Amino acid sequence: MKLIHTGDLHIGKSMNDFSQLPDQRYILDQLLEAAREEKADAFLIAGDVYDRAVPPAEAVKLLDEFLTQLLAEGIPVLVIAGNHDSPERLGFGEAILEKQGLYIAGASRSPMKQVTLTDEYGPVNFYLMPFVRPAAAGCRTTEEAVASLLPKELDAQERNVLITHFFVTWQEREPELSDAETTIHVGGIDNVDGRCFAPFDYVALGHIHKPQQMGPGNVWYAGAPLAYSFSECGHEKSINVVELLEKGEVSVKKRPLVPLHRLRKIRGSLEELMEQGGAEGAQAEDYIQAVLTNEEELIDPIGTLRSVYPNICQIVLSKREQEIRLSAMQRHAIRRKSTAELFADFYSLVRGSEMDEARKQVTEETVKRVEQV
Repeated sequence: MKLIHTGDLHIGKSMNDFSQLPDQRYILDQLLEAAREEKADAFLIAGDVYDRAVPPAEAVKLLDEFLTQLLAEGIPVLVIAGNHDSPERLGFGEAILEKQGLYIAGASRSPMKQVTLTDEYGPVNFYLMPFVRPAAAGCRTTEEAVASLLPKELDAQERNVLITHFFVTWQEREPELSDAETTIHVGGIDNVDGRCFAPFDYVALGHIHKPQQMGPGNVWYAGAPLAYSFSECGHEKSINVVELLEKGEVSVKKRPLVPLHRLRKIRGSLEELMEQGGAEGAQAEDYIQAVLTNEEELIDPIGTLRSVYPNICQIVLSKREQEIRLSAMQRHAIRRKSTAELFADFYSLVRGSEMDEARKQVTEETVKRVEQV
């Protein structure tokens, strides 16, 4: 059985007031072409179908056209809600649409939705686990919520695939992030250890925009098919083409995608970039972040550059780059701290002095007791 795995479509997203719908239509056409050429037996979308809970009408229309074309090819589509989606809106008409081969898991449920498809080697069981917050599942952490929703028993003789949308780690190694992942995972409460997915033959993850494998098993982020922040400039966007043969035989290959407009960073003085842009031709229509090296004050530099780079999105002054990098490093450092460490930082901020060892010990013991409740 051959599967196409993607996610984080974020249909309806805008970048600096530029609608991404033309770019998204262009990339969805490539996904449809890939499904046809690979003769896919199923198409998996691992959450964040839309960019926001109430998507614009144009975004809904674009998704409708894309899914209609996939189903017309006879390819079953399995979709889950991500943290950007409204579970109830995405899941509208679930039972009716299943008759057409469109399987949607909007709101989280227990037991989770299961879909079984069959090939010459027998059944393949797909488990659809949409994003859920710990409180909504009656749990303290996301990992607890995931553990409570996973099936208690899987048929180890059959092939089992999980489609889900969480922040998955592997033995404390976190996935590589970009600026587009805006959620801060405070104290690790949103982390899910990938080892809990060991019984599955393949895990189709969404939530992180860079394609990557988590651990030695078949636990994969396919990544977003488009770059949505300038920190993703170096990412090679792709989809996963997954082939399930007999039990235990799984192959994964990445199929690259080509955007309508690339995201690029350029650097130089305003005068140098104006000259450079005039010679770039069609490439000048890329989405641009310009790092200006001018020391003097400039009047409307983005308006000036837009005359040669019509889709310029951001201007960064090179003298502020270090400040921006430090800010990003601080955000990542906060995300890696434990609850006790975060409380110690808060104490220092309020009191103007470091927490002594006795208070640190009391804090750690209190956190442990709360986490065991």
